[in-house]
Amino acid sequence: MQAIDNTSGRAMYWGTGRRKSAVARVRLVPGTGKLIVNGRPGDLYFQFNPNYLGGIKAPLETLGLENEYDILVKAEGGGLTGQANSIRLGVARALCQLDPDNRSPLKVEGYLTRDPRAKERKKYGLHKARKAPQYSKR
Repeated sequence: MQAIDNTSGRAMYWGTGRRKSAVARVRLVPGTGKLIVNGRPGDLYFQFNPNYLGGIKAPLETLGLENEYDILVKAEGGGLTGQANSIRLGVARALCQLDPDNRSPLKVEGYLTRDPRAKERKKYGLHKARKAPQYSKR
């Protein structure tokens, strides 16, 4: 969904990403390529980890737009890995709103696929999801 920012008059593109229990609401705003997560600089938030930062900006790099848009994120739940992956999905979805032609290169790279893996629930009679109590012969 494209929206116009009331304060600056710039176009914004929204995308929501999810991974494990993390949810990220992503806004793409024309800018210089900054990443801001929960009001903090992205490199500080993700502890300068190149895997997280590279993964988040990968959809923009695929399209050659890494210095064209600022990424503003509200991330909740999960850990840093889940949040980073959810932000990547949100960025890819926002880029699809920017231009529908962006969809095919992003889909080929796998950036539009939501990773369905999540923690399995604990079952009654077990210690964890699959760990059974120790067997006792006597």
